[in-house]
Amino acid sequence: MNADRHRVGVTSFGSIPDITAKVVAAHISGFLNLEAICLAPMKKPVFALDKQRLQYDAGALLQYMEKKMAASADKVIGILDGDLFLPFFTHVIGQARQGGRVGIISLFRLREKEGPTTRPSAVELERTAKVALHELCHLYGLTHCDSQKCLMHFSGSVADLDELPINFCRYCRQYFRDSIK
Repeated sequence: MNADRHRVGVTSFGSIPDITAKVVAAHISGFLNLEAICLAPMKKPVFALDKQRLQYDAGALLQYMEKKMAASADKVIGILDGDLFLPFFTHVIGQARQGGRVGIISLFRLREKEGPTTRPSAVELERTAKVALHELCHLYGLTHCDSQKCLMHFSGSVADLDELPINFCRYCRQYFRDSIK
């Protein structure tokens, strides 16, 4: 591994199509110029499922991922097909601790059609890549941006996410560059 580059692992929980992790890894390499590798899938995290909400606890998943983190990666983004929540939000499409090592994203609300699919659409893959890049930048210390033309702008809905470009404002781009030095 090049000492100037950071290695990001992309893993999935359960039966996520391989193309999804590969697209996320390609976006990390292409847009952030970081080395990205696809890691082996992890078992579906039944321990994190809240049976009353029928959603997965994002905080519990992050803790689990931190314990199981691959030594071959500096940061890891996990992909889950189930719905995620935090105690103070009804749902989230992604979660990462600012400056942490792991982030999680959910495909549940990013789909064009309800239910699992064998092959995600181009729209679904673009949404997934946007959320993964956004959460990964939180891991590198970036916060939400006020610019509605920046990928670090908060997206409260899929419609908001669809409006965001896969790009960063000049301030977030520079902050990211500084954070990986």
